[in-house]
Amino acid sequence: MPFPPLLPTNATVMLMGTFPPATDKRAMQFHYPNFQNDMWRVYGMIFFNDKEHFRKGEEKAFDADKIKTFLREKGIASCPTVWKAIREHGNASDAFLTVVEPVHIHEVLDQLPDCRAIGTTGGKATEVLLSLADNPPKLPKTGETVELHFGERTIQLTRLPSTSRAYPLSLDKKAAAYKGFFRQAGLI
Repeated sequence: MPFPPLLPTNATVMLMGTFPPATDKRAMQFHYPNFQNDMWRVYGMIFFNDKEHFRKGEEKAFDADKIKTFLREKGIASCPTVWKAIREHGNASDAFLTVVEPVHIHEVLDQLPDCRAIGTTGGKATEVLLSLADNPPKLPKTGETVELHFGERTIQLTRLPSTSRAYPLSLDKKAAAYKGFFRQAGLI
């Protein structure tokens, strides 16, 4: 089971990945829990000019409470695209992720009346979200933005690069892509 979504009522944007890694790979009990994943380093670089901003002291872990407080204050939601899945190889690779139950996106969006943009953190998350949209467009390339419709809601979807260390892109380039997304959304 993934971590519960964080859905601040003031959220104007939402970041959506797929499914957390196995328990033994988690350094905290919140989204992107693997210390090897660069998500919270990217946030630190963008909003605080410090890739270690969300690190928990000298531990090889991030500070989930500090992250949650920041996301609530900034109005950024975080939610998986997958409620139930099977990790075929026991690792965090989405290449071996079988989706059993996708997110109930209409229920999530109902809790975020001001959300107008979603950033998906990789290809699999983008594919899952597209499969839930009304008349979905073709899969956008990394960095592209498309319009999605969920009933009466229109959402701008940007496919962002994965923050996994396995994804072949430097930390600086990942941060630049996410910074562009947040700038377009008016959060920086």
